[in-house]
Amino acid sequence: MARYIVQRLLLLPFLLLIFSFIVFALVQAPPGDFLTSYISTLAASGSSMDDAGVAALKQQFGVDQPFMVQYGRWMQGLLQGDLGRSLEYQRPNHELIAERLLLTVALALFAFVITWVIAIPAGIYSATHQNSFLDYVLTVINYIGVATPNFMLALVLMWFAYDKLGISVTGLFSPEYVQAEWSLGRFVDLLKHIWVPAIVLGLAGTARLTRIMRANLLDELNKQYVVTARAKGLSEWRLVMKYPVRLAFNPLISTVGWYLPQLFSGSLIVATVMNIPNIGPLLLRSLQQQDMYLAGSILLIYCLLTVVGTLISDILLAVADPRIRMEGGS
Repeated sequence: MARYIVQRLLLLPFLLLIFSFIVFALVQAPPGDFLTSYISTLAASGSSMDDAGVAALKQQFGVDQPFMVQYGRWMQGLLQGDLGRSLEYQRPNHELIAERLLLTVALALFAFVITWVIAIPAGIYSATHQNSFLDYVLTVINYIGVATPNFMLALVLMWFAYDKLGISVTGLFSPEYVQAEWSLGRFVDLLKHIWVPAIVLGLAGTARLTRIMRANLLDELNKQYVVTARAKGLSEWRLVMKYPVRLAFNPLISTVGWYLPQLFSGSLIVATVMNIPNIGPLLLRSLQQQDMYLAGSILLIYCLLTVVGTLISDILLAVADPRIRMEGGS
């Protein structure tokens, strides 16, 4: 196991190098550049700029350089721990990301807890009470959860909270706490607002994981070792929890690799609709404005989280299931 982990960690820099090139190429793929968008914004506001001013801005932003030169400058900064500078905000990218990191992690943890706390018991109950009334109810709810767009659910919950409960859940803070320093009052205000986006972000994942847990547990319950354990008089609850549930966890553990960056992004559309100040809207804004260094940095972080999440999944699978043996060591 230790050898496997070391091998994966040694492979990480090469993977990130490949991902960085792909990410930067994708960000640069749309026609135009940040300067084009900037000049269009100036024109829309009634301002104008002569050719000399445009040339100066091209040199300042580096958009007059070939693709490989721009990519090389960005990579040189990354190797020195510098994520670059945002063209639009004219601030270091690490500062812009750090400002939203705490709220992003808090929202991700809330959504993650809601997903797993609901999905695991619901999946176990549906599998152990197959074709019961509550199993049918949970199945219908799961199908609705998977089929309902998150942004539409966000709009419905926002209306319900405002119309029925008399509170506004847009954003993560009330107006008086948006720019305030952290305090007990600000933390309590965050708890009043964060439950709606957490439910919205966790609902689709909850529905999918419940179905996965139910299907895999049903498959385990029909195997011979379960029949043998029942014949020997092992209690049903102890039998289910000791072996089938542990084995049915494996597909859920393997989803950590893609679930981690998904929660980190916070769903671009949902975050935009609900005015959530996490990293999702920042990425959307950078893509719209073709702020290549900021967009590339955020997307590269998502790639890193995917690789790390996959490694965590592999380690947890080996710990949860002794039958799994990692190549190159135990």
